[in-house]
Amino acid sequence: MTKGNALHIKGRILVTDTDVRDELWVVDGRITYERPAGARDVTTVDGWALPGLVDAHCHVGLDAHGPVDASTSEKQALTDRDAGALLLRDAGSPSDTRWIDDREDLPRIVRAGRHIARTRRYIRNYAHEIEPEDLVAYVAREARRGDGWVKLVGDWIDRESGDLSSCWPRGAVEAAIAEAHRLGARVTAHCFAEESLAPLVEAGIDCVEHATGLTEETIPLFAERGVAIVPTLVNIATFPKLAQGGEGKFPRWADHMRRLHERRYATVGAAYDAGIPVFVGTDAGGSLAHGLVAEEVAELVKAGLPASAALSAASWGARAWLGRPGLEEGAPADLVVYDSDPREDVRILAAPRRVVLRGHVVR
Repeated sequence: MTKGNALHIKGRILVTDTDVRDELWVVDGRITYERPAGARDVTTVDGWALPGLVDAHCHVGLDAHGPVDASTSEKQALTDRDAGALLLRDAGSPSDTRWIDDREDLPRIVRAGRHIARTRRYIRNYAHEIEPEDLVAYVAREARRGDGWVKLVGDWIDRESGDLSSCWPRGAVEAAIAEAHRLGARVTAHCFAEESLAPLVEAGIDCVEHATGLTEETIPLFAERGVAIVPTLVNIATFPKLAQGGEGKFPRWADHMRRLHERRYATVGAAYDAGIPVFVGTDAGGSLAHGLVAEEVAELVKAGLPASAALSAASWGARAWLGRPGLEEGAPADLVVYDSDPREDVRILAAPRRVVLRGHVVR
């Protein structure tokens, strides 16, 4: 907004599920709850407003084959923005997307640097592929390049066993996580399988992506340590297709993937009931399209999360977890407006009336 102009959002402002206000104002790109004096031109938008949504697991600058050019990265970011996702945690990308920070019309990105994987144990062209003796050095490198996060590949298919297995020895991952924490970064890891989880949590990890292998033995451990999960249920929905494609060569792996898929909703519901922090992420940018944040919220509700908890996982709660403001006095005006109360039906998130980024109506 230019000086002297104001954007007026009125209706119901969901600062949180319980802090609901009647109106807010945007002046010079910032939120205020006091009517501005002397505003010459006022634009009013009616509806239900939420903090800009969060996709806490996506990949800008990446597609199914590896890094993409700036034009493709821009389209990915714009697709997320138009879906209402105004804060993205980029959970691993080989592309340099720092130029996006200079664009007023694109979402903010919290980067985890590039994936760090075991040699030949991840998708080609995605990750640094290294051996355990180099893990600490590469974690330190990505901690310095990222925005407070580092991304490990915790498990992947082992060609010898024909199934998912852990990628890192316990001592190597303990030292790597300690180094990341020393440098002020949190660590997350891609994990599908059961066996990789407890060693990572006991080594001090901060978050686990997917976490399909959670069981009644490991759920209490996650809850006790406060380790968050980002289930990416819209991605887990692809497991049957992946299993079908790989069962000829790796039948044990294919059967395992189907079992993880079948219990996905029960796994996430049990994790939430136990008090594990759950956040919304789509895994967009690999094989999945961007702009799926509303679908992931709906998936969390299917898994048993109350609508208010699923909304928090994609808005005020996720922003607090990532250390970014919501709809607080003086915060940057990143918000989304809907025609009806998303607490009554989260499917309305798929149809934003207005998207406001840095105080500008961009959709």
